[in-house]
Amino acid sequence: MDNWLTGVRDFVPDPLEVWLVAALAALIGVALALLVHRILFGILRKVASASDSTADNVVVRHLARPSKWAMVALGIVLAAREVPVLESVWEKVAGFVMPALIGWIALAIMRALVAAMELRADITTEDNLQARRRRTRLTIFSRIGTFIIVFVTIGLMLLSIPGVRDIGVTLMASAGLAALAVGAAAQPALKALIGGLQMAITEPIRIDDVVIIDGEWGKIEDIRTTYVIVRIWDERRLVVPVNKFLEETFQNWTRKGSELLGTVFLHLDPLAEVEKLRAEYGRLLHANPLWDRRVEAVQVTETTLDSMELRLLMSARNASDAFDLRCQIREGMLAFIREKMPEAIAVRRVTSATEALWEAGEAGMDTQ
Repeated sequence: MDNWLTGVRDFVPDPLEVWLVAALAALIGVALALLVHRILFGILRKVASASDSTADNVVVRHLARPSKWAMVALGIVLAAREVPVLESVWEKVAGFVMPALIGWIALAIMRALVAAMELRADITTEDNLQARRRRTRLTIFSRIGTFIIVFVTIGLMLLSIPGVRDIGVTLMASAGLAALAVGAAAQPALKALIGGLQMAITEPIRIDDVVIIDGEWGKIEDIRTTYVIVRIWDERRLVVPVNKFLEETFQNWTRKGSELLGTVFLHLDPLAEVEKLRAEYGRLLHANPLWDRRVEAVQVTETTLDSMELRLLMSARNASDAFDLRCQIREGMLAFIREKMPEAIAVRRVTSATEALWEAGEAGMDTQ
């Protein structure tokens, strides 16, 4: 009997030895996986560096970290096939770890592709309408894709937990009021998601568009699924809900192109020589590099008893150039009027009725 028990003890391994073997197998699998990952991505980095395109470097950089942990998981899976204890442990955590790794890899691939495509959509060039359209669509769809990937990943991870899965089955059994509650709670998120899709399709705004909203002048800096960041001219940021651009009126100065017309109004004496002012305006405008040489006009748009309104019309490549051009032309014209034509400055004329009759009488005597 004692000999039989001794044989059984020799046949059955020590639990501590079993766990040590499992740990050693896991370490060997992880080490081999890290070695393979390092060699593989070393080769990929050299190939990407040798390429003329920078998009390859972006893709490799985004995929390095998630693929590293995916290789670690693969090494553990291969080791678990040879060690039953390790396999049982992996089966318990695989339902939670694998969805997370797959979601991370999917998110990294999407962001890498978006970053690579953004490199081809350079919005710093002068004629950047198509680039801004492409950048806007990439931004919106990447936000929506990120939301979907994260939502599905978290859902799959929670389903791997038995308690959470049982709660979900219980809720589905009473789907009446629960469905209404979930629908009401998810309404803002669904509305924002639909609004983002509508924004990408209809394109009321794009990245780097110049807009006026709520009386503020600024550029579209970022477009998210629920709100838009507008960078105001004085470096403030205006956070605007997406629905405001879909349901309310706003000004978009770069909807079809970045070219704009600018105006400068001067209120001068009605007797001022317009031709001399027109010549000076033309000289200033032709000497200014901000003028794009499309539009040049000087017009008297209004007159009153004491003044006339002179409109100087000019054009520029974009809103920033138009603003600076208007300021410089206004300063130059005022300096010219002050130094060369002081008589053009508008003055208020006040003449009493007696003085008017006296001047009329003197005029009649002179004619006789």
